[in-house]
Amino acid sequence: MKVCHKCKKEIAEDFFVGRQAQCPSCGSDLHCCLNCSFYDAGAYNDCREPQAERVLDKARSNFCDFFRFNHAGYSSGPTDLDPKDKLEDLFKKN
Repeated sequence: MKVCHKCKKEIAEDFFVGRQAQCPSCGSDLHCCLNCSFYDAGAYNDCREPQAERVLDKARSNFCDFFRFNHAGYSSGPTDLDPKDKLEDLFKKN
């Protein structure tokens, strides 16, 4: 399942994500770091691919040859549960 990093809407699997592709729902760039499976905010240059060139604007289209759409879906926004609720769920007894 492909999901846009910005609007979180699902994108058809057969939708080709070229360098200039934009989300059909919100118009944001799809061939960008925030939609890539190598994107990792904690890694060096925010990328787990060691040969990739540095990209400053992670939300804009780029020329990276290592880009692979993250089918798990990137979540940069707030989640449905409050962090306190998540912690309480962790220690709940069933």
